[in-house]
Amino acid sequence: MEFDELKILLKQQLNEHQPQKSADDLSVLLGKKTQSVIGKIKKSLRLELITSIIFLIVFAYFGIAGNFWSLRVYLSVFAVIFFLFFFVLLFLLQKTIKLSSTSLPVKANLQFIVHIIKEYVKRSFQLTMIFIPVSIVFMIILAHNDPSRQIITGNENHLFQNSMQEVIFFIVYIAVFSVGMYFFTKWYLKKLYGNYLNQLEALIKELEE
Repeated sequence: MEFDELKILLKQQLNEHQPQKSADDLSVLLGKKTQSVIGKIKKSLRLELITSIIFLIVFAYFGIAGNFWSLRVYLSVFAVIFFLFFFVLLFLLQKTIKLSSTSLPVKANLQFIVHIIKEYVKRSFQLTMIFIPVSIVFMIILAHNDPSRQIITGNENHLFQNSMQEVIFFIVYIAVFSVGMYFFTKWYLKKLYGNYLNQLEALIKELEE
């Protein structure tokens, strides 16, 4: 008898002598796994909540106390964005906590949690990609129209010889910065949520089997 065949035969014999786990036992086991994964997702949401509060405070402070009009407007706008973002994260956290502690069927809860977190990750990535060029262009417009900015004269103080060079520089800058943020945002969201979503989807498949 081949060694592989012997292993299969022994495994079958062991399985025959092992008592079959009941549906309740499997439910408890899967419940422990899901609570562990959901706990990590809640930790990620809390981390983002704390981060958004920190950025909100910093941006609001410099938006009020900044020396330049353009900087104050720019940071004040993003302080409002972080303020709104805080309530989105708070809603997701509360929803996740409620679903993970309810007595509704485990599978239905998991599917809904996966759905709302996936939707958040998708929209968060899309908005980040939109905000990158918009925020840079917004910053350039504000800086150009800042009444308190100092106008530097003299060719030796100019970085660009003509407006075309300036336009090309900003286009390249926006492109490079956007590509860098694309990969960073992908990694960041995957680190916080992507891996845990994959684990929850695997648990859902276990429940369906």
